[in-house]
Amino acid sequence: MTPRVTLKPVDAADVTIIMDNSIDALMVSTPQAQRAPMSWDYFDHEQLRAEHGLSLLLTVTRDGQRETILYDCGLSRDGVAHNLDVLGVGMDQVRAIVLSHGHADHHGGLEGLFARVGRRRMPLTLHPDAWKERKVVFPTGAETRLPPPSHNDLDREGWEILEERGPSLLLEDSVLVTGQVDRVTDFEKGFPLQYELTDHGYEPDPWIWEDQAVIVHVRGKGLVILSGCGHAGAVNILRYAQALTGVERVHAFIGGMHLTGGLFEPIIPRTIDEVAAIGLDTLVPGHCTGWRATHQLTARLPDAYLPANVGTRYHFAAPEEASSPATGA
Repeated sequence: MTPRVTLKPVDAADVTIIMDNSIDALMVSTPQAQRAPMSWDYFDHEQLRAEHGLSLLLTVTRDGQRETILYDCGLSRDGVAHNLDVLGVGMDQVRAIVLSHGHADHHGGLEGLFARVGRRRMPLTLHPDAWKERKVVFPTGAETRLPPPSHNDLDREGWEILEERGPSLLLEDSVLVTGQVDRVTDFEKGFPLQYELTDHGYEPDPWIWEDQAVIVHVRGKGLVILSGCGHAGAVNILRYAQALTGVERVHAFIGGMHLTGGLFEPIIPRTIDEVAAIGLDTLVPGHCTGWRATHQLTARLPDAYLPANVGTRYHFAAPEEASSPATGA
């Protein structure tokens, strides 16, 4: 039976895409999605970057107090640090970092944050399986190594590593890290091409049990759910968030749904049916969702869909706060 966690509602949640696969400097803002200011002066101003990686900045507001965490850190050493600088976000504003899982496109940017964090024992929350050494073996026989974060480097730099298999709460119980997600669907089967290094060599490791999401409950609106790659399955993540919190209404889902490529495209229709049945208000599919799934989600859920775009801030607020624009990142 899924444990029930008491997640304290917040007055507002702001989610800024620090890193994702794409950026469109000409995309216009909406009341809910505030795009980064456009500047064409490449000589005087650094520009935002995109890469195959994900990083989301989550700021929650409760009783007039604002607190921030960073969820994932992108792929390149300096990409997330660079984009934080361009957006004017200092690491002194960040209370903790959460890693969705151990793949390099979600932790590679940790190295670039070392100097900015200093020796202040920044909490880093992850599932213990995130340390596994892995590779992907493609049907062609080609292999790609998936290096985990370096425990030694993090220890040397003075980070406070918090390993949790189950759910955990941050920011005075207003942010929930799911921990290991229950797998209840019959069509979301992890990543069959993945292998882990064991004492007996590489062995199949399809499930990626450490894949964990982040959840906020916006008062009067419902759950806002952040997903890294969504290796647990987008529908599993949504259902688990409902079961963990006891909150049925899902207000927003932001992040990866891992529906790209020939291996996952066959489950796109079933995934969209299940997501549509849950009835969320806002959907921002990004990173490894894939172009085919994104097009179909746009067609099926036109009122909920918002495009992912590096530098964009999405604002989710309690009904009486909705007319007041968010300030800061």
